[in-house]
Amino acid sequence: MITKEHIIEITTQLYLKNGVKAVTIADISKELSTSKRTIYNHFIDKTDLMQACVEQYLASIRTKNDDIINSSSSAIEAMGMIQQQILIRANYSNAHFYKEVLKYYPSILKDSYKKNAEFAFRELLYLSKWGVKDGFFRKDLDPEVTMATVQTLLKLCNNTKIFPSKHYSKARLTEGIMVAYLRGLCTDKGLVEVEKHKHLYLNID
Repeated sequence: MITKEHIIEITTQLYLKNGVKAVTIADISKELSTSKRTIYNHFIDKTDLMQACVEQYLASIRTKNDDIINSSSSAIEAMGMIQQQILIRANYSNAHFYKEVLKYYPSILKDSYKKNAEFAFRELLYLSKWGVKDGFFRKDLDPEVTMATVQTLLKLCNNTKIFPSKHYSKARLTEGIMVAYLRGLCTDKGLVEVEKHKHLYLNID
């Protein structure tokens, strides 16, 4: 039996691999080895299916980040592992995926990304306070300003218009942007922790 969850999983994989525009309901039903009717038994239309896929995809990111934080020994290690996941997803996803979702389903992406951005910011605030508590980050940093800056820098690392991928590797950008900024937040103790986990930030190509 084809479940709603399985449809969402397979459809999301197709969207990420091929982009939204290229994937039709017929493609999805073929991949699932089922009929279009089965899909429409669970979803009103393609927009309804896209909504479910985006929400599930972003929820999986939040769960993964929570798991990383819970298993990390420090805020610096957690930030490195989360950075890795962001860049891995960027490399895995079709270059047109987000642009096409924004073009063809603007309300879906806007609403979902707003929720995800708010979650990410709260998560980064937690990491900044954790880092200060452990003596890795300077006590005088402004957590909200600092983590809003981190969010902006993460986007900058993925901006291929400013940094074309054929000239700038992910490791080079991360070294020059994220690690450089991170060092500025750190105490002497924190700098030692950055060097300990530096491989997490650079082993990403």
